[in-house]
Amino acid sequence: MTRDRLASTILVVVLAAVGSLGWWLQLRPGLEVDASALAALPEEIPPWWSQDVALDEAVEAELRADLNLQRVYADATGEPVWLYIGYYGTSRGGRPEHTPRGCYTGAGWSIDAERRIPTDPSGARHVNEYVVSRNGARQLVHFWFRSHRRSHLLGGIDQNWDRLVGRLGSGRSDGALVRLSADVTSGDEVGARSRLLAFGARLDPLLGERWPVETPR
Repeated sequence: MTRDRLASTILVVVLAAVGSLGWWLQLRPGLEVDASALAALPEEIPPWWSQDVALDEAVEAELRADLNLQRVYADATGEPVWLYIGYYGTSRGGRPEHTPRGCYTGAGWSIDAERRIPTDPSGARHVNEYVVSRNGARQLVHFWFRSHRRSHLLGGIDQNWDRLVGRLGSGRSDGALVRLSADVTSGDEVGARSRLLAFGARLDPLLGERWPVETPR
């Protein structure tokens, strides 16, 4: 067999396998989402307490999430941490259609700096960090993605691989965007970062405990 013929045969086999896999995934029943546990995330996460902040109806319609949760948490110092969670079930693709970058720039914020930072000294987990500004206001933003399998996905390849493994295993590829933000007051970026990291460390295990349930329709 010539090299060209061998390559053609391998290509046909691969295409047939991909087609069969796609057909098998399509035959799986759709999944119904119950996100009530996540919607009931504690309003008090000591030492922070919170109040819900309603999303604009037009924004909520544009996001097309199965669940939007937006709150502001504060501790005894009165310094707030803003929380947004957008959850997307398997039937909605498991990931938001609008990225944080697009949302901030679309709302008139400038992204002055961006990087990935570790969430603890071990460096096992990271978050995306933005420094954003608008009309003299300055904020620090941390965001990451979570699935029913893993947390602190940073986007792109992380999410695509996790969704593929989830679909092949449990049939689930649901996920959520988790975003925290805090005002940078008096130029104290270090203080804002400390608040976000501390709050995120308390928040993330609660998300795992209250992750939405998906069952076949």
